[in-house]
Amino acid sequence: MATATVREWLAALRQPRRAARIATTLWLVWAVIVWNVVFDQVIVMAGRRYLRAAALADQAGGPYARIDDWMRPAVTNGLWTASAAAAAILVLGVFGVRFAVARAESRT
Repeated sequence: MATATVREWLAALRQPRRAARIATTLWLVWAVIVWNVVFDQVIVMAGRRYLRAAALADQAGGPYARIDDWMRPAVTNGLWTASAAAAAILVLGVFGVRFAVARAESRT
């Protein structure tokens, strides 16, 4: 009895419209995850560069390295870089899903 319910549920997932919605949602989730990872990586790398510059300024006895001078440009760069990566994933995913749905509908 339970296997029949599972089979019906899996059969419903194989319907082209529902499968397309699921695939589009997964592409959207993937884009959000990539956006977060890319943004975080840009911020982490900027923080490391700041720490290196601050240590060198301290050793050389030069002027104090301000974190704001390093992190503000990194935030802007991170926003643009992460958004471009997420947009590329979304464009490829949505067009890929639409192409697959159109191809599946043309077969039937």
